Formats: sequence, C-alpha cells, structure tokens
Amino acid sequence: MLKKFAVVFAAVFFATSALADGHGAKKDIVDTAVEAGQFTTLAAALTAADLVGALKGEGPFTVFAPTDEAFAKLPDGTIDTLLKPENKDQLVGILTYHVVSGAVPSTDLVGKTLDVATLQGATVAVDGTDGVTVNGANVVTADIKASNGIIHVIDTVILPPES
Repeated sequence: MLKKFAVVFAAVFFATSALADGHGAKKDIVDTAVEAGQFTTLAAALTAADLVGALKGEGPFTVFAPTDEAFAKLPDGTIDTLLKPENKDQLVGILTYHVVSGAVPSTDLVGKTLDVATLQGATVAVDGTDGVTVNGANVVTADIKASNGIIHVIDTVILPPES
C-alpha cells in the first residue's frame, strides 16, 4: 500500500517538469511538475518526504512520474497513511524508486530491455521493445525536459521490492 503511494507521488513530480522548454529548460523538475497541475499528489508526497530540495538540485535526474490518476489507483487510505510523519522512510523509499541518476532520454530505452538502478538502491525493469514500460507501468509521455533532468510520465505507481 505504501509502495504504491510513493510511485504516485513521483508521478506528480515528473509531470510538473513537462512544462519545461526543451534543452533550454529554465524550470527544474519540481517547478515544472507543480506548474503542470496534474501532479498534486506527487508534489505533496515530495514535500512530506523532504525531497523537494534534492529534486531541485543540479542533477541530472530522470524521473518516472506517476500522475494524480495513477495515485488514485492505490487502495483507499494509502496516500494518507504514507503522508504521516511516522511513515516518512517508507515514502522516501517509494519516491526515490522513481528516480534515476543521469538524464535518460527515451531514445536510450527504445528497443531494449534494461535493469536500471534507482536512487532508492533497487533496480527497475525497463522494457522498450513495445512502447516503453517501467516495472509494467506504461510511459504515457516521454522526454519532458527540465533544467536538471528529464521526466517520463507513467500511468501507475511502482513500488520497490520488500526490504
């Protein structure tokens, strides 16, 4: 339940970056996502996890960002539970599972199957042989450029493996 919440939070963060303008993007990932308006859950999660500053950092980062609709697929109460201060470590784990160090454009993923290390420490399975999926979540919008990285919007929150 908590893992799904974190994935949704990450989606909000990435979607905001979609408003950035190409290689000359002036807004970072967080500001881009906030401006987009469809990642409010992700933005709230990033704030609760104290990750806003990190994702506004130099980067570059690649974020697989779930939308508000992706978060809505989680069981009732999951998001509220994850946002509680006592669940911060779990929330951080979920959100950082949606972030990869470095800028990874979709052209580096198409036609390949890869295991990619996340900032959480575990890997995600990226399959670019028929569209692009990340642990089964579909990339619905790719290559949203921000000043400090790239956002790929996904339709489902992904959860890290049990520790």
